[in-house]
Amino acid sequence: MKKLLLIAIFMVSWATTAQIKYSGVVKDSIGEPLEMANVIALDTVAKRIASYGFTDAKGVFKLDLAKNTVYNIKISYVGFKEISENIKTGETDMSKNYTMYEDNMLEGINIVAKMPVTVKGDTIIYNADSFKNGSERKLKDVLEKLPGVEINDAGQIEVEGKAVEKIMVDGKEFFSGDTKLATENIPSNAVDKIQVLRNYSNVSQLSGVQNNQDRVAINIKLKEGKKNFWFGDISAGGGQSQDETLYLFQPKLFYYTPKYTINIIGDVNNLGDVVISRRDARSFGGSFQSQSPSNGTNISLGDAGIGFLNAGARNANRIETKLSALNFSYSPNPKLDLSGFLIWSGNSNGQRNINDIDYVDPTIPDEFRDTRTNQTSNTGLFRFSTVYKKDFNNQLNYNISGRFSNEFSNESVDSRVLSDINQFESATPYTINQDFSYFYTASEKSIFALEVKHLLQDEDPFYIASLENDPNNNDDADNDGFDDAAETLGLDRSNMFYTLEQDRKVKSNQLDAKLDYYYILNQKSNLNFVAGTILSQQNFDSRFFQILDNGAELDPNPTIPGIVDPQTTNDTEYNFTDIYAGLRYRLRSGIFTFTPGFTLHSYNSNNTQYGTETFEDKFFKLLPEFNVIAQFKQSESLNFTYRQQVNFTDVNQIARGIVANSYDSFFFGNSELINASFHNVSLNYRSFNLFNNSNVFARVNYTKTIDQVNRNTIFEPGSVVSSSNSINSPLDNENFTAILSAGKTFGKIQTRLGGNYNFNRSYQFINSLENTNENISYGFNTRIGTNFRKAPNVTLRYNISFSNQENSARPDIVKTVRHTPSINFDAYIWKSVTLTSDYSFTDQRQNGVSANSFSLWNAKLAYRKDSDAKWEYEVVGNNLLATGSQASVSQSVFAFTLNERFILPRFISFRVRYQL
Repeated sequence: MKKLLLIAIFMVSWATTAQIKYSGVVKDSIGEPLEMANVIALDTVAKRIASYGFTDAKGVFKLDLAKNTVYNIKISYVGFKEISENIKTGETDMSKNYTMYEDNMLEGINIVAKMPVTVKGDTIIYNADSFKNGSERKLKDVLEKLPGVEINDAGQIEVEGKAVEKIMVDGKEFFSGDTKLATENIPSNAVDKIQVLRNYSNVSQLSGVQNNQDRVAINIKLKEGKKNFWFGDISAGGGQSQDETLYLFQPKLFYYTPKYTINIIGDVNNLGDVVISRRDARSFGGSFQSQSPSNGTNISLGDAGIGFLNAGARNANRIETKLSALNFSYSPNPKLDLSGFLIWSGNSNGQRNINDIDYVDPTIPDEFRDTRTNQTSNTGLFRFSTVYKKDFNNQLNYNISGRFSNEFSNESVDSRVLSDINQFESATPYTINQDFSYFYTASEKSIFALEVKHLLQDEDPFYIASLENDPNNNDDADNDGFDDAAETLGLDRSNMFYTLEQDRKVKSNQLDAKLDYYYILNQKSNLNFVAGTILSQQNFDSRFFQILDNGAELDPNPTIPGIVDPQTTNDTEYNFTDIYAGLRYRLRSGIFTFTPGFTLHSYNSNNTQYGTETFEDKFFKLLPEFNVIAQFKQSESLNFTYRQQVNFTDVNQIARGIVANSYDSFFFGNSELINASFHNVSLNYRSFNLFNNSNVFARVNYTKTIDQVNRNTIFEPGSVVSSSNSINSPLDNENFTAILSAGKTFGKIQTRLGGNYNFNRSYQFINSLENTNENISYGFNTRIGTNFRKAPNVTLRYNISFSNQENSARPDIVKTVRHTPSINFDAYIWKSVTLTSDYSFTDQRQNGVSANSFSLWNAKLAYRKDSDAKWEYEVVGNNLLATGSQASVSQSVFAFTLNERFILPRFISFRVRYQL
């Protein structure tokens, strides 16, 4: 690794000393500077771009050129005649000014297509080939090299710190815009240009009357040779690990024409390559982006999912994945677009986690648990979308999507306090979303937007827990760890096993409809009138009971401290209505855009328990909001937002009967909970400067939550088993977050520096005593890497994070530090061999002492005859150091936990890829 770093430094130093600066000013015929003019230097021998740049607000440009070389300088700007002249560099820096003249014929603007990066209004266009060195295989590999673009740890794309809303290919949504599926599967050699669409709006009628600064989309332009033909690749492979035979088969096929498209993705492997995780499947294609701003109401829907652990190569020791996915789009005529997808995803995995738990309350014994889990999830997803544009004044959209799952989990736990435990969970949930919208431009000054959403959701988890018991020591001082809790829960303690069962069913039915009317006062201002309603109904039924050793069922009779008449069943209906109207005013003045507004709400929430007990809450609420945007330059802005919102809880929190969240956590809802409200202030700054190849993003956010729904948790004396119920916190919770990310390119060197800070103050009640928890976390991340076209590239990263937790129940502040340096290497050698490698080291420290450290190393060696070859052969090594586990530290108001996760063993596989 040291040799690679020295080679990279030497190459950079050599390239820097062999260059001169060529600078100047570009103006129009009357002497005004031209900002964002394209300036490129073409190597007259190699016939390629040697350097490129843009003029700043003063018309200044700078290029790095080699000494004693002849270049063709080309300068282009839309509406002006292109400048083209040859120069010869010497041994010292050079300077020359240029004047451009108007040209109505727009000759020469095709040169823009050759620029590595161009900006047209709110669109940044990257020429993909300008950033490739030959080692790329998927879209993700190209995106990671683009300035201003990041792929986060979850695999999602971020541009200038904002999550990309959707990905399109030649203007067609790719699997409803899912970014992760696109980055992992679209072949890099099919990509011609990458268009980043800032201030994105998929309804052109509304683009001029709304602020869309937080919305970003990406459109992939395919190379001409990839249209009207099937393209993609098929991969197959196998190998042998210490425990099992390895296999992989992944067809990825694409067909694009102006009229219709077909995308087919398949996957069968046990190498840990998870295309769609269970977490991805639960959110995939199920939500529809509203075209108008939020109106201040947030209502949670009942979620009764099972305790499923997300699985990946870094937290599971066995993964088997199956996937079949079909995506299509069809445009029978220019006015109508039809699209949709069908996906089936299967995931089976095994996990082992060892948790060392230090509870905040000194009266609670410290716990040590070794948990082994086997999980299976089968999910079917579908979506169908229709967009009909009769003309510019009329657009109608309809979408329907659904998710159907069958999942179950088996878990065995070895607990220091509770002995041996076995758990089983299963569920067959489904969700169906529908969305209808109609946008109508009545006149030059009037636009109507109608949006209606409907959600139907059903979840039915079933839970069984079995704990060992010695019925002869129930009343002894050293009895089993669950005995006292069993007495409180009203269980029969004379059995050899405490077998607990929990049956739940949660149904949600919600309608959200609103009508926006936009009245355009003049070119700089408009009014937005909005009226709408939210109608929500949630039903929650459950039963908690004990299975005796003889197979009989027992309905317990619990006696929980602080809970009046605790029930073991739930029969709850929760109804919620919000009727609202509001007004927003949007004004552009100079560099500023002001958008003040408010919404007036009439709320009515009520819940009925067991058909007889009813609690109702009715009130009016005025929710103000304010937004101001300062657009300093085309690619530099500052955005300030204040918003007051109201949060309503879900049916799980108000159903007052007992619910077994797990064998050590039992919960009772509170039918008299009221809503929480919060004030949110945010400030966002972004700058994307092509003149000096830098980009900066910064965000500051503060949230104050009033009447936050928290819990009062009561632990059994000397036990880790707890019972809790919902309460509205008497104190306000606060959260402050600051994020900074800055990047700059020096020739072929890309650098990035980032930092984050978070302060959170929250309140809980432990054993009925108020508990204040303050957590301060901050971190820094750095990256420096090369981006050579014909030389190996090295990227160095160093991340460090700090977390300090102060809790009123313990005298000490728990301090945690995590160091993670890493190095990535990729090389394309002899135009036929690709070598990539990534290595990371993690050191986890607690109060200055190393708690755990581990290393991960993956590498790949691939051969193909040339860049156009159909066949490619790969040797892939995963976890080459045979690291058995990795650790992380988590902190909560209850405990400090050191978690050791066992991961996939060393895999060496052989793969062959055929490229269509």
